[in-house]
Amino acid sequence: MGKIKVAAFSVSLDGFGAGQDQGLENPLGVGGEELHTWIVTTKMFHRMTRKEGGTEGVDNDFAEKSMENIGAWIMGRNMFGPVRGPWPDNEWKGWWGEEPPYHVPVFVLTHHAREPLKMKGGTTFHFITGGIESALEEAKKVANGKDIRIGGGVSTIRQFLQAGYINEMHLVFSPIFLGSGEQLFSGIDMSALGFNQVQKINGEKATHIIATKS
Repeated sequence: MGKIKVAAFSVSLDGFGAGQDQGLENPLGVGGEELHTWIVTTKMFHRMTRKEGGTEGVDNDFAEKSMENIGAWIMGRNMFGPVRGPWPDNEWKGWWGEEPPYHVPVFVLTHHAREPLKMKGGTTFHFITGGIESALEEAKKVANGKDIRIGGGVSTIRQFLQAGYINEMHLVFSPIFLGSGEQLFSGIDMSALGFNQVQKINGEKATHIIATKS
């Protein structure tokens, strides 16, 4: 049985996983892109975005590992795109072009039904209106014993944490303060949830924290 995990999720020093006012112009909220400076220069990210080159080292190693052994993803609707409310049409297909980097089934949490969206490279987006339990049940059916990655955003991760479903968290603390946005851990007692094993590794541009349940 695979893990249910968060991997390579970037957080500011003051605990924000996204900035304010997420939308088409600021997919990660105001200032949110700075959270991901550590990964955008890596060899893994360059390859994923069809570019040459990129840096190697600790940050790249973690970026590479975050994509290994994934059988399914679960993400919130905000991570899928900026469209809010009922789907006006089926034109929006994500931020990632015709071939998203997932290559496995992706379950998108939403309050509004939509037909599955099959993309190039093995990614199919399934739109789940039954909440996190329904998404997790569907993800387990297709993961084939591999890990299920909870991709974000902050609200989605908080729901899975509070429900006790997450086994492992790889957080990447970027050396910036956002000042405002979406707080990842506000009101959540991680120790009470069993996350009592913590490992810290310094990367080139960020600090990697691996938290697992004891």
